[in-house]
Order: sequence, then C-alpha cells, then structure tokens
Amino acid sequence: MLHKLASLCIILFLAFSCKGPEARRPVQQSSGTFIKESAQRNKALYAEEQQRIKSIIEADTTTDYLTSESGFWYYYNTKDSTAAPKPELGDEVTFTYNIKALDGKTILSATETGLQHYKVDQTNQDLISGLRDGIKLMQEGETVTFIFPSYKAYGYYGIENKLGTNIPVKSTVTLKTIKQNQEN
Repeated sequence: MLHKLASLCIILFLAFSCKGPEARRPVQQSSGTFIKESAQRNKALYAEEQQRIKSIIEADTTTDYLTSESGFWYYYNTKDSTAAPKPELGDEVTFTYNIKALDGKTILSATETGLQHYKVDQTNQDLISGLRDGIKLMQEGETVTFIFPSYKAYGYYGIENKLGTNIPVKSTVTLKTIKQNQEN
C-alpha cells in the first residue's frame, strides 16, 4: 500500500509540476517617450530651418526659386532650354559641386570635392541625399544652386572641423555629362 501511495504522489507531482512556458519580462521597460521627444525636436528643428531658408529666399528678389518634391529649394544658374533627357536610374553622370553655408561662406570648394562620377541611385557613393535627388532634376551642361535643409545635407553628423550638426547648406552643382544606361 505504501508503494501505491508513493506511485500516486509521484504521478500527481509530475502532472501538476508541468506548466507551460512562461514569458520573460524585460528588466527595464521603455515608455517610448524618447522617440516621441526626438520626433518633436526634429519637427521643431525643420520648422526653424524652413523659416530661415524662406526668409533668405524672400530677401533674394532677383532669383526665381523652385521647390522640389524632396523638400529642398533650387534655382538655375545656367538652364538648358532644350528637351534633353535628365538622369535616370542607372545612368552614369559626372559633375562638380561645392558646399557653402547659407551666408555664402565656402565649406567645401569644387576643387576640394573634385570631379564626381556617380551612377544614379546605384552607387554607394558618399553623397548627401539632397545631391542625389538634385542631380535627377538637371540636364547635361546645367548649373543649379540648391538650398538643402540639414536632413537633406549632413544632418546630425556634419563635416568634421568644417560644419556643425543640423546646419542647412547651399550647393552649386554643374552637371558635366550624362551617359545613359542602355536599359533605359
């Protein structure tokens, strides 16, 4: 009888000791406020930059500025009036550019940046997103001046010892050649 009681206890012990897996809880819980606060800071920063750029544009009555869908402003220094093609995905382009502060102070000259070779939207080249988008608006032989808000320029990182963080810039780009991709 003792043997039956021991067997019954072991069976009951095994039946009740097997419970399903229990989810592990995080040691530290985040409320998500950092992301929300960061988004608010970025919106305020963009609004401030946008206001500053718009005041520069309004003060320059001799130039006809255009607004891009990508969130920057530009004007043509030299415009090609023909219906020449613009760079598309996979086209190889060569161009020169400079980077200036909004007050006109040169940060990177065209000599420093040199002649750039770029395969549109396919090269992992170290170009700011504003330049990558702006080149697609140009025709061969054109020179365009762009005004980029910081998120389209060097953003949080800036340029070491030359440009601080979150600073909008101007860039004058001359598109030298477009070699069209055969697949286009």
